[in-house]
Amino acid sequence: MTHSTVGIIGAGAMGSGIAQVAAQAGWNVVLMDQSNDVLTHSSAALAKVCNRLVEKGRITADESVALQLRIDRTTEIQKLSSCILVIEAIVENVTVKQKVFASLENVVSNACLIATNTSSLSVTGLASSLQHPERFLGLHFFNPAPLMQLVEVVPAMQTDLRHVPRCIEWMGQWGKTPVQTKDTPGFIVNRLARPFYGEALRIVEEELATTLEVDAAMKAIGFRMGPFELMDLIGNDINYAVTVSVFEAFYFDPRYRPSLIQKQHVEAGWLGRKSGRGYYRYDGAPVASSAPNAMKDPEWIQHRIVSMLINEAVDALSLGIATAVDLELAMTRGVNYPKGLLAWANEWGVETVLEHLQGLQERYGEDRYRPAPLLRDMAANNQSFNVEQE
Repeated sequence: MTHSTVGIIGAGAMGSGIAQVAAQAGWNVVLMDQSNDVLTHSSAALAKVCNRLVEKGRITADESVALQLRIDRTTEIQKLSSCILVIEAIVENVTVKQKVFASLENVVSNACLIATNTSSLSVTGLASSLQHPERFLGLHFFNPAPLMQLVEVVPAMQTDLRHVPRCIEWMGQWGKTPVQTKDTPGFIVNRLARPFYGEALRIVEEELATTLEVDAAMKAIGFRMGPFELMDLIGNDINYAVTVSVFEAFYFDPRYRPSLIQKQHVEAGWLGRKSGRGYYRYDGAPVASSAPNAMKDPEWIQHRIVSMLINEAVDALSLGIATAVDLELAMTRGVNYPKGLLAWANEWGVETVLEHLQGLQERYGEDRYRPAPLLRDMAANNQSFNVEQE
C-alpha cells in the first residue's frame, strides 16, 4: 500500500506533535528543521510517547516501531520534494515564514499544497509572498496536537477553494475534527474565547470577586478549568500576547481590550505554572489551597461571562466567519467548553442573553457590551439558533 507523504517544517513541540498525528494515521512524514539538536530531541520525545502508548495498551510494540519509522527527520528542505502537503510550524514571524515559503516553492511540485499552522498571523498576508498563493491555506492545530481534536481550516483570500474539501478530508483521516473558518483575527477559537478571560479579568480588576470565586463559579457550570487557572496553564505571557494581537487586529475594538492586571503579571514574571507563580502559587500543589469565599450568588459571574461569550459567537455567525455547526464544534472540541455557545443561548433564551448584555451596557456605558445585531433581531422575533449537524 502506498502512503501519502506530508512534510512538516519545524520540529518543536507543535511540529513534532503534528508529525506524530500524521504518522499515527499511516502517513509518511518528512520532518524538517535546521537544527540537528531539535530533531534529536523530537525523536527522543516521540520514543517516550510511544513507550507510554505501548505500556497503556494503546498500540503494540510493532506498531510503535512502525510509527517511528514513518517519520524521516532532516535538515534539508530538498527532502520535501515528494510531499503532497507541507505544513509550516515555526516561529510566529512573518519575515522568517516568508523566507521558508520562498525556498519551499522551489522544491515541491505544483500539485503540493502548502499550509501554515499560524495562530495569530494573517493567512492572506502570508499567502501574498508565494508565487502560487492559490495552493496556500491555514491548518491551525492546537497544542498538544496529538491530544487536541480540533483543526481550524483557514483559506486565504487567494486560496483556490477546491483545495479546502481535500484538506478537510485529510484532517478527518488523521482523526481530527476540522472546522472551516474565514481568515479573520483569532479565527474561531481565539476570537470567541476572548471574553472568557477578558470579563473574568475585568471582574477581578473592579474587585467585584476574587480569582478563586470567578474560577469556582465557572467550574460550577461545567468548565473544566476557571479562567485564571487556564491562563496560568497557557502562560500569561502567551495569553496576553494573543489578546493584544486580536485587539490591534480589530482596530482597538473595546470588546477585545487587554487587562492591566494581565500586563502587570507578565511584567512581574508571574507567567503561571511554568514560572511557579501566576494568579496562583505553584509550590508543589496544583493551585492555591485556600478555598473561595462563600458567595451568596455566583450566577451573576456566570451570566456576565457566558453572555459575552455567546455574543461573540453570534457576531461571528452573522459575519459568516463559520457555520453555526462549526462554531459549536470549535468551542466544544477545541477548548472543551461544556456546550456550544449557540446551544447555550437557546437554553437560556436569546431574550435573556440580550437582557444581560443590555444591563452591562447600561451600567458601564461602553461599546464593549454592545449586543450583536443578529442577537437583537432573533430576540425580537423570538427565534433560536439551528445548531444541528446536517
